[in-house]
Amino acid sequence: LPIVVKGFEMEVIPASRIVAQIGETLILTCNTTGCASPSFSWRTQMDNPLGGTVNNHRTYSTLTMNPVSIVNSHDYLCTVFCGEKEKKEKSIKVDLYSFPSDPIIEISPSLVAGEPVTVICKIPDVYPSDHLEVLLKKEEHVLHKENFYEDDSTNTETKTVTYSFNPTAEDIGKEITCVAKLPIANMDFEPKERVTSQKLNANFGPQNTIITASPGNLPMEGDSLKLTCATESNPPPQIVWRKHLADESIQHLIENNVLSIPHARFTDSGQYICEVINLVTNKTEKATVDIVIQAAPKNTLSVFPSSAVIQGESVTVSCTSADVTSVQSTLSEKIGDGITTLERVDGKYTIGRAQLKDAGTYECVFLLLFVAKSYLAFLFFSVPPQNITVLVYPSENVKEGENVTIICSTYSNPPSQMVLKKLHQEKEIILPSVNGTFILYNVTKNDTGRYLLDVFNEVGNNIKVIEIAVVGRLEKPDQMIPLIIAFSCVTAVAVPVVAILIYVSRKAKINGSYSLVKALRLKV
Repeated sequence: LPIVVKGFEMEVIPASRIVAQIGETLILTCNTTGCASPSFSWRTQMDNPLGGTVNNHRTYSTLTMNPVSIVNSHDYLCTVFCGEKEKKEKSIKVDLYSFPSDPIIEISPSLVAGEPVTVICKIPDVYPSDHLEVLLKKEEHVLHKENFYEDDSTNTETKTVTYSFNPTAEDIGKEITCVAKLPIANMDFEPKERVTSQKLNANFGPQNTIITASPGNLPMEGDSLKLTCATESNPPPQIVWRKHLADESIQHLIENNVLSIPHARFTDSGQYICEVINLVTNKTEKATVDIVIQAAPKNTLSVFPSSAVIQGESVTVSCTSADVTSVQSTLSEKIGDGITTLERVDGKYTIGRAQLKDAGTYECVFLLLFVAKSYLAFLFFSVPPQNITVLVYPSENVKEGENVTIICSTYSNPPSQMVLKKLHQEKEIILPSVNGTFILYNVTKNDTGRYLLDVFNEVGNNIKVIEIAVVGRLEKPDQMIPLIIAFSCVTAVAVPVVAILIYVSRKAKINGSYSLVKALRLKV
C-alpha cells in the first residue's frame, strides 16, 4: 500500500471566537501537525500590544492573559511557518465582559418610620455598561427601573442607582430587592442576572425591658443564679448590669445581657439594675429586680445507725437543721403511692424493732420563706435466708444410674448463695450451686449419705439436711414423683460448716443447676 504523508496543518484553540470575563485567566493555543519544527508568531490585527505572555513548545504555542483586561479585546492572529516556504495563519476574536458580583444595597439614613429613606443599589465592575438594566422592588412591587443604554464607558465601572421614598409603618420588615441584568445577545456567559435583597429595619427602642431570674429571685445559698435582661431595640442595644450596695453606692458589674452567679452567697442579695442603651436612637431604659439569697439547712436528714437495717433492730431517722431554726419542717414516709407524715420528738423519729413494712423513702421538707427544700433518705432491710423450700427429684430414694436433682429456693436480702456438702469418712466434698440447683449424675451406692445444704448471705445462714439413699441398679424407668420437703426458717448457730463460707460474698437470689461430674463454677 502507498504511504500517505499527512500535510502541514494548524488550528487555534478555542475556535474562532471566545468570550472571557475581565479579571480571569485566558489561554489561547496555536497547534500544528505535519511539521517537524514549526515556528510561531502572535500579533493583533491592529498591531496593538499583545497584553499576554507567549510560550513556544515543539508543535504548539500558547498566549496567556492573566488576568484578562480591557486591552485584550482584539482579534488575535497566530502565524505558523514550516520551513521557508510553508506558512499558515488563523485568527481568534476575544470578546470581553465583566459582571463579577451581586449588587450591594445601602439604605441611608438609618430607617426611622415616617421619615424619608434613600435606597442605593451599586453594581460593581460592570462592562460593557451600555447593556446594563437595573430594577428596584419592594417585595413584588416595582419601585424604580433604570438602564444605561447611553453609557459610553470603555472599562469596568461600578454603576449606582438611587431611589428615595417615604416608608410607612407597614414597610418595616419588608424586603427591598435590586435586580441587575446584563443581557448581551451575542455573548454566551452566565449569569446574566444578579439579585440582592435587604429588609427594611426601623430603629426603635429600647422598650419593654424586663429581667428574669432563674431559678427565681429567692434562690438557695450555693445554687447557681442567672439574671437575663431582655428588651426590644433596633439596632441591638448596649446592656450594663449594676447593683445597689448597702451604702447606697452603685457597683458596676458586667456589660452583657446575662449576669451569672455560679454559687450564690448571702452577700449576693440586693437590688440588681439592668440599663439598656440604644446608641442610634439615643434612648435609655432601666429594669430592676430584688434578689434574696436564702441560707440552706444543714445537718438535715440522717439515719442512725445506718440506712441498711437488719430486721428487728432499732433505727432513728432525724429531720433537723442546726443552722436554720426558724423554718418549719416535716418528715414523711413514702411507700408506693402512699405518703404518711411521721410524728417526731426533737426532730427525730425512732423505730424500736424495724420490720420489712418500715422500708421505703423518707422525705424531710423545710419551708424557707416561699421556697420548699426537700431531702430524701432510703431505708432498706438486710434479711437472712428464710422461707426455704427444697425439692429432691425424682426422690430421696433412688437406684444406681439415676440422676438426682436438688433445687432450693429462698427469700433474703441481699440475695443468698448456696453450697451443698457431703460428709465422707475420708474427705469432704463441697459443691457450689448454679442458680440454686444441684445435679448428681449417674449416682452409685457411694453417693448414699447425708448432704448439708447451706444457704447464706451477709447477715445470716440456714442449713438444711438431705438424706440420699441409693439402692440396686435401675432396671426400668419408674414413674418419678417429685418430693417437696419444706423446712421452717431457723437461723443456724455455729456448726462445723465454716469451710463452706469460702464461697460467700456474691449477692444474688440463686436458681439453676450443678453437676458433680462436670466442674461448673459458681454463677451470680
